[in-house]
Amino acid sequence: MIKLVSMDEVFAMAVQIEDNAARFYRKAADLSNGKSSTDVFEKLAAMEDGHKQKFAAMREAAPRPSDGPEELEQEGAMYLEAIASGYRVEGSPKVAEELTGGESVVDILRLATELEKQAILFYLGLKKVVSDAPTQQVLDDIIDEEKEHFVSLIVELRKEEGT
Repeated sequence: MIKLVSMDEVFAMAVQIEDNAARFYRKAADLSNGKSSTDVFEKLAAMEDGHKQKFAAMREAAPRPSDGPEELEQEGAMYLEAIASGYRVEGSPKVAEELTGGESVVDILRLATELEKQAILFYLGLKKVVSDAPTQQVLDDIIDEEKEHFVSLIVELRKEEGT
């Protein structure tokens, strides 16, 4: 298998997705009409900030990428960009742009749970383009974090729905 994505690129993508997700929740907070909904979205933004910091620390601690053929590195970067820009995942800037302020907390939490599932699928897809065990493990760790966040979103959604 050709290595199209490095561990460093995986971490870079994870950090960016979390940063985008925090922006999404902050925009939702800015557009929300009540203190309780603003508090929910600010809490979720802070959670995304925590994920971003964790992934950035993991990236910093990881071994530095070894240089490979430049054309493969470029191909891997293009693959990631194509997937990230066209895939509706957690923190997608396109989704944040679509927020109007007319959405309820429940609407946004439902959207967020769907986007979180898509992020998990995104990372599972990345596992198909990495061949080395350490990067596979990194992806497993990121997926585990995203699954935990998905569960947190479901808990918050159920609380808001009163179920």
